[in-house]
Amino acid sequence: MGLTFAIAAGAVVGLGLIVLINGLIPRVPSTGSSTALWTRPAKWWVTLPRKRRIWLGAALAAGVVTAVVTGWLISLLLVPTALILIPALLAAPPQREIETLAGLDRWVRLIATSLTAGKSIRDAIFATRHQVSPVLQDPVARLCTRLDQRWTMRDALWAMADELDSADADAVVAALAIASSRGGAGTRATLTALSDNIQDRLRALREIAAERAKPRAVVRQVTIITLAVLVGALLLNPRFFDPYSTALGQLIAAALAVAYLGCLLMLRRRTVPTPTPRFLRSAP
Repeated sequence: MGLTFAIAAGAVVGLGLIVLINGLIPRVPSTGSSTALWTRPAKWWVTLPRKRRIWLGAALAAGVVTAVVTGWLISLLLVPTALILIPALLAAPPQREIETLAGLDRWVRLIATSLTAGKSIRDAIFATRHQVSPVLQDPVARLCTRLDQRWTMRDALWAMADELDSADADAVVAALAIASSRGGAGTRATLTALSDNIQDRLRALREIAAERAKPRAVVRQVTIITLAVLVGALLLNPRFFDPYSTALGQLIAAALAVAYLGCLLMLRRRTVPTPTPRFLRSAP
């Protein structure tokens, strides 16, 4: 117990020194190669959101406290890893494809509405650039900038498609490029049909995302119940975990934890949708 307490105290002091030094160093990273190994992690730590830094610090502190209470040295690594990885693996993945598709649907409808007033595709793009959804604000703004710099409509749209990196964006860009090359004839009908197709695909993607969220919710509940039972057993009957106090027992506990985290990783990969392959590529 004395050795465990000494190791835990040293870890706390080391963590305190890291935090103190991080607060004293300037925020502008040094360009010298001799300090590259330090400035990179320091820059990464500074750029983290405040809530994320608090959670990382709490996870490290929980590992130290667990090691002091139980005497398991493996908990210095096991507890912070579990507290950091489990929420990340069980959190809902970002639905970038759905957000992009919803933004494209809104943009297509705005352009189709502007075309009814007799505007060209170029004028409709400029007229609707402040009305697009947040996910498309920067790409549409850069599209307008390229058109102002006398890029051709095709090249500017192709560059926007590369930025969005989405097969659905390729379909919209291709429709706009073809319509602009034909002088806008039948463009409104084409964009209306394209918007209807996007709506159908958006509805299907949302249904798929809802179905994929169900097993993740079940595993999240099982994980919470399991952790609650383990913590309760540790507090009410500590002798139940005596076999894990040995070196072999700690290795077995680490293997079980790694196996469970591996299962969560496999679940995460299966519930994250695979991006649809693109069919437009700009010239290098």
